[in-house]
Amino acid sequence: MKSKNKVFKILTGLIVCAEAISAHGACLGDKAATKSLKVYIVPQLTATQIYTRWSPVLERVGKETKQCFELIVPTTIPQFEMDLLEGKPDFAYMNPYHATMKWRKNQYIPLVASSNPIFGILVIPKDSKFNNLKELSGGRIAFPAPNAFAASLLIRATLAKDGVPFEPVYVKTHSNVYRSVIRGDVVAGGGIQSTLIAEPDELKAELRTLVETKRYTSHPFSANARVPEQLRKNVQNAFLAMDQTSEGSELLKGAQLAKPMAVSYKINYQPLEALHLDKFVVKSAE
Repeated sequence: MKSKNKVFKILTGLIVCAEAISAHGACLGDKAATKSLKVYIVPQLTATQIYTRWSPVLERVGKETKQCFELIVPTTIPQFEMDLLEGKPDFAYMNPYHATMKWRKNQYIPLVASSNPIFGILVIPKDSKFNNLKELSGGRIAFPAPNAFAASLLIRATLAKDGVPFEPVYVKTHSNVYRSVIRGDVVAGGGIQSTLIAEPDELKAELRTLVETKRYTSHPFSANARVPEQLRKNVQNAFLAMDQTSEGSELLKGAQLAKPMAVSYKINYQPLEALHLDKFVVKSAE
């Protein structure tokens, strides 16, 4: 009973937090910098979780590069996409497919990504009777947003390939997906392994993974092309250098940049174009 009460508190508490907060404003890094650079983070988790995980990372990168970063967490993934379209970010942590999308006049250059590959997972309640995708036919399935790469695009493409009809329900964050599945609002939900790992143990114990997708290069921390090349290089090097200390390595792990590596569009993200996920992309942000 005590365990169920903990799960209930998790379900009713964090889901409100995800709706209510967009954390930004403070200067992270060098307070003496003449201007601030806006860093947008795709909202996979709640704004509170993202701010807690990313602010110490940007603080260290900012001090190393003598820059002042303003951390901004849009309330939803579609809003994040609109911000990319309008060119608001100087830097942005985006999903892999965002890196392949065209944002009118704005180009984003991938700098670093975790060397741990990304893959989508479809989770169901631990006591669900379902054992394969076909059994989900006609059911409601939760996704964080239409254009979330592994948690939505790859999962929806997999369901379509297997001829499984379903009703998509978009609930804004990965955290909300997992809670929707546990509450029984949906029969299954799309996420990624790293965001599930970040959840409390009591919540993870209520879920099991039905399907995993293929692996791909993870989310890139990218720079708007207007950012000078030398600054892009300095920021890239600062992220890579952070991983050389145990404290820095732990901070990067929390920000889903564990074991960072330098990445490029041509090598790491251009191959995603061959997946032909365009038909699953919702183009309201373009």
